[in-house]
Amino acid sequence: MLAATPPMGWNTWNTFGPQIDAELIRQSAEAFLDHGLAQAGYSYVVIDDVWEGRERVDGRLVADADRFPGGITDLADDVHGKGLKLGIYSCAGTLTCEGELGSYGYEEVDAATFAEWGVDFLKYDFCHVPAGANGPELYRRMGQALRATGRDIVFSVCEWGSHQPWLWGAAVGAHMWRTTGDIVDTWESIVDIGFVRQVGLEPYAGPGRWNDPDMLVVGMYGKGNVGRGGCSDTEYRTHFSQWCLLAAPLMIGCDVRDMSLATKDILMNPEAIAVNQDARGIQARKIGEQVHADQVSQVWAKPLADGSVAAGLFNLGERSRAVGVGFGSVGISTPCIVRDLWARDDVGIFRGSYTTEVPAHGVAMIRLIPQ
Repeated sequence: MLAATPPMGWNTWNTFGPQIDAELIRQSAEAFLDHGLAQAGYSYVVIDDVWEGRERVDGRLVADADRFPGGITDLADDVHGKGLKLGIYSCAGTLTCEGELGSYGYEEVDAATFAEWGVDFLKYDFCHVPAGANGPELYRRMGQALRATGRDIVFSVCEWGSHQPWLWGAAVGAHMWRTTGDIVDTWESIVDIGFVRQVGLEPYAGPGRWNDPDMLVVGMYGKGNVGRGGCSDTEYRTHFSQWCLLAAPLMIGCDVRDMSLATKDILMNPEAIAVNQDARGIQARKIGEQVHADQVSQVWAKPLADGSVAAGLFNLGERSRAVGVGFGSVGISTPCIVRDLWARDDVGIFRGSYTTEVPAHGVAMIRLIPQ
């Protein structure tokens, strides 16, 4: 099954926006190997908007000759040679969001072109769509065209949740679909997208079909195309923990060539990634919330294939506070070993519940292992 677990990779947009070229892609792919991202499970190197040439040639899209002089095929060969996969971007409208050529009316020829180039992932946007066009139908066209190529290409729907794609995405051949508008590099954006807008979407996720709350801003620190001031490492750890619990695609947005040690520690935490990549593919649900004045805490839980339960004890407020989880609320009636997934160590054996102090904007990400 394609995308049996949430896709993991990197996308150019958050940091570089339209300022991309072949050399950037090659350097970033090399960084996957140099920094251990490939070993951690990240495999897709995705080129976002503004790779396109200004005109079609014989009806086909071509890459901008100045910035991608060898075309996409040579780039795909280089990326594949590193054991990685290449992704590309297009749009369901006549133009892309940045005004480049879109795929409206060219779905079959563009899908065939992407397959011939060796593309493994397509992010498909929703700008400049003709008035009256049916959104789900436009995505169905491209989904059918991709399947007809015979090549395994992950199909990523990016219409920002406008038409509730969780209801129809899998039926049109998509493997993941954006559930919200674009994320920015602020704590407020992380909370809104990750802790408010994902509630209730868990029934629609599973192997081969994933809710996508947008790319990671871990390690942005206010830089790049989506920078708005940046977040702390504590906030980035909370962000990454929630995306792992949500079984969200893990698409890095920072400059992977130049990551801080803290960023690498967050993005490559093997125990957090294991929660995200769990074979059952269950998306976490919110099982508890407490509100006291300006203090908000939430508890999210995700059953895992080995019978344990991953949980996030989140403090979304402005002061440190105790946050706890009752084992009965996650279906466990026995004592549990509690493992701290950021300390990567067992805390001890507990009966009935577990409570710990969590810093402001922080998380205790734990695994409850029934005894």
